[in-house]
Amino acid sequence: MAVTASPPATRPSAVPSRTGTAAVTAALLLLVTALAVVDITQGTAAVGAPEVWKALTGRADPDDASVIIASRLPRMTAGLLVGAVLGMAGAALQAVSRNVLASPDTLAVNAGSYLALGLAAVTGVSLPLLASSGVAFAGGLVAAAVVLGLSGLGTGTVRLVLAGSALMLGLTAITEALLLLFPQQTEGLYRWNQGSISQNGFDGVLQMVPLGVIGLVGLLLLAPRIDALALGEDAARGLGVPVRATRVTVVVLAALLSAAAVTLAGPIGFVGLCAPALVRPLARRFRGYSRARAGIPVAGLAGAVLVLGSDVLLRAVVPADVAVAVPTGVATSLVGALFLVVMAARVRDSAGAAATDRLRVRSRTAFLTVAAVLVAVLVGVTIAAVLLGDSKLLLGDVVNWAQGRAGRTVGFVLDTRVPRVLAALSAGAALALAGTLVQAVTRNPLAEPAVLGVSGGAALGAVLLVTTVASAGPWSVAGAAFAGAAAGSVVVFGLAARGGFRQNRLVLVGFGTATGSAALISLLIVLTDPFNATKALTWLSGSTYGRTAVDVVPLAAVLAVGVIVAVVRRTELDLLSLDEDTPKLLGLDPARGRLGFLVLSVLLTATAVAAAGTIGFVGLVAPHAARALVGRQHVRVVPVAVLLGASLVCVADLLGRTVIAPAQLGAGLMTAVIGTPYFLQLLVRTRR
Repeated sequence: MAVTASPPATRPSAVPSRTGTAAVTAALLLLVTALAVVDITQGTAAVGAPEVWKALTGRADPDDASVIIASRLPRMTAGLLVGAVLGMAGAALQAVSRNVLASPDTLAVNAGSYLALGLAAVTGVSLPLLASSGVAFAGGLVAAAVVLGLSGLGTGTVRLVLAGSALMLGLTAITEALLLLFPQQTEGLYRWNQGSISQNGFDGVLQMVPLGVIGLVGLLLLAPRIDALALGEDAARGLGVPVRATRVTVVVLAALLSAAAVTLAGPIGFVGLCAPALVRPLARRFRGYSRARAGIPVAGLAGAVLVLGSDVLLRAVVPADVAVAVPTGVATSLVGALFLVVMAARVRDSAGAAATDRLRVRSRTAFLTVAAVLVAVLVGVTIAAVLLGDSKLLLGDVVNWAQGRAGRTVGFVLDTRVPRVLAALSAGAALALAGTLVQAVTRNPLAEPAVLGVSGGAALGAVLLVTTVASAGPWSVAGAAFAGAAAGSVVVFGLAARGGFRQNRLVLVGFGTATGSAALISLLIVLTDPFNATKALTWLSGSTYGRTAVDVVPLAAVLAVGVIVAVVRRTELDLLSLDEDTPKLLGLDPARGRLGFLVLSVLLTATAVAAAGTIGFVGLVAPHAARALVGRQHVRVVPVAVLLGASLVCVADLLGRTVIAPAQLGAGLMTAVIGTPYFLQLLVRTRR
């Protein structure tokens, strides 16, 4: 797999106008002030602008003054602080990595902090706020170091996003498992992870302010070195700048700023990514902003505008009693996802379509041996999945059940367990086949339904139906999932097709679509009935819990059609995976063939999501492993990938049902835990 580095940053032509720089800075300050004033006037209590003015002048009713001082002013100042530190952290990270997508989100800093706090919580020790901040700082710093180490500084945006998102998924899965395993010790941690600037008093804000000041002062002291790094490593070394030490110090300071924000308000998504991007056009116009000493503080102002603006917009659009339940992180994630999609569609993608893997030739004997081993593994896994669980059975029990001679208890267990096993097997096979088709026709080894937002669109469509129609059946859920997946696919593949499915654009648009879908799902869950929310959350974790044979029918039908089509049209699939010209020379229409396979992959993904929830990594891992085992011919890749995908999800479902029985973990969580190390290893291997 080829991953091309981002082009070196070039110094933009700018106007050395101090007056213009000062005017723009003043305008930003005025905007922040205006948003802060409006934010104070919004809330559930009937305390408007006149009451706020009276409170500020000491003439307010005691009850009104209490609301303003104890709730609204702390919320506003928390929004200011969180936005400012995240904006500064993002600007610093992007400067030293020379990567416009570096931020606390894409570097998995928030996920690392989340896991660290979860580990601290399970010990049962109650930590003060500053100590919690230290724990979050350590976790975030370790996560950022891992992502930067895996992706490499300055080696391109896609690798950074993928390493960060993969690690984020893995760490979040572990943390959510801790929430299930230790519900009492981690109570409140899930709500904190949604991100909210609501505060009870100024205590938290006052304790985090010194951390923000330390981070800002440290970055300003390093500003000349950061400017030198923007010219390139060789230029920086020529100027006497210690490159490695500067980068490490800046990453530590950025992690400190992020930890302060995470401790105070939980993860507030995409502020660290969007705020520097909003400042970047200003830097092209005014030279002062192109220097770190001015650019980093202004990015902090832009971050404050984003957080406060999102909070104000949310409370203006949604009724106050509902808006109070919507985390601020959801609103900023929606804004950030839209921004990421727009930026990815506009950016000039120099990476091009990925080069194809080296042609590997495997003998027929090797293929048959691999297939036989995988069939044996699948049979063994299936038997184990049927026999093991909260109640352990014997093969004789299964035989009796199949012949209708089992007892009531055994019959009940197998009536509920067998459909779950079938759902896991079918979903794994369908996701693996979908990933194989997408990677082949886009010639992009990083393409995968979950990474590209297809699974997210399917989940959004299904959750929309589940939370609004109480009597939704399996076929209607599958139809809603397909509608969502189709809508997401039109956005992702439509925008990416303009550049010939080039690697960066396809993955970035997909990542933005997936994030936006996740934010919309969170919004739906918050705004709907709590009973439906619980049902949706259980389903979203990638669980097969409660699945019946009827639920598996749509998936099984689509999977059978998909396998037949893939095998029958295997030659066309081989040609499309080579390049754009070879199919044309042989009389094929690449556009029509690509569209057909993409529609089939969307169908497979949608029905898999409808049957087993959102399960990531399978569509990415299984095709890669299949090609490594049997070569690139799809007549061999398709069956091997299907067997691998079915085995992987079935094992994940089995582990999720047994390791903490009678409680259960979703198969999606287990595949994330299993798939993350492989995916990160894949990134390391392809870096060479």
